[in-house]
Amino acid sequence: MLVRIVKMSFEAQSIDKFLNIFEQNKAHIRNFEGCEFLELYRDKNQNNIFFTYSYWASESDLENYRHSELFKTVWSETKVLFNAKPEAWSVDKLESLK
Repeated sequence: MLVRIVKMSFEAQSIDKFLNIFEQNKAHIRNFEGCEFLELYRDKNQNNIFFTYSYWASESDLENYRHSELFKTVWSETKVLFNAKPEAWSVDKLESLK
């Protein structure tokens, strides 16, 4: 399993638009082949910084999503709202608590 963490920072006036984009597309992303989990987090101290946290069955599933029309549409709507370059990490889950 691959875990993908993406950090995004937005202009204050763009936060609601981003949240609407996420709300409209979260079910489609969660149902994309290979996506096993998706959550959205907001920084406690800087309310314009968000993180997506997702589980993918394999790296190829994530790459298929990243090359899909769904991703291209969501990303094109989202990236114009950034006030800083997004950061992304792909990590392997080594341990999990139940």
